[in-house]
Amino acid sequence: MAGRNQKSRFLLSLALMAPALTLAGEVTLAGEGSVRYEPDSARLQFTASAEHALPQKATEKVATMVTQWRDGISRYRDQLEEYSDSNVNLYTRTLPPEERGEEPQKQAMASQTISFSIKDLTLLNPLLQQAQALGLDYSLGPHQFFHSDEPGMEQEALARAISDAKARCSFVASQLDHTCGDVVTINVNGGHRPVPMMRAEAKAMSDTVSSVGEREIRASVSATFELD
Repeated sequence: MAGRNQKSRFLLSLALMAPALTLAGEVTLAGEGSVRYEPDSARLQFTASAEHALPQKATEKVATMVTQWRDGISRYRDQLEEYSDSNVNLYTRTLPPEERGEEPQKQAMASQTISFSIKDLTLLNPLLQQAQALGLDYSLGPHQFFHSDEPGMEQEALARAISDAKARCSFVASQLDHTCGDVVTINVNGGHRPVPMMRAEAKAMSDTVSSVGEREIRASVSATFELD
């Protein structure tokens, strides 16, 4: 009988110790990661426009400008991706009479849009200069520049955020005399949109780009780890 009592007390002692051995606890913390880079590509759009009293004359002027554009950039044409210059627009606007009693004048407005992307920014200034020489309209801003491998950089930023979370878990666990165990849950917070670090800079005299500037992709995670 004494042997049975000793065995029961031993089993009870193990049962009481089990939670302390298997349930050391959990820790929830955040991790952050970022990747900085310079864009290597751009999406560009130019517009040839003209006006004339006769619609045919307006469209002829625009067609001539586009033909000159094609001739001027022929050496770069095979490097322009997603190229399109088929978007043509023609409308008529009414001009107010210059003097009272005169009939309003009608003016035909024609335009043709040229759009494409480049993955070699050394082409940017020659293309801008050609557009300026022909009087094409365009707008250039930070949102038009990007990197050809942004998905890969998004993954790299996320990998750094996960590594940061694991490093923080290891530190916290060591301060509590434990080790960082398996992941219980992990949440990826938000998106990975590139953030311009600097705006594209242009020389005022020739309107050529001298610096595109850096971008940064950020990622963050929230993770819960077991503490062993």
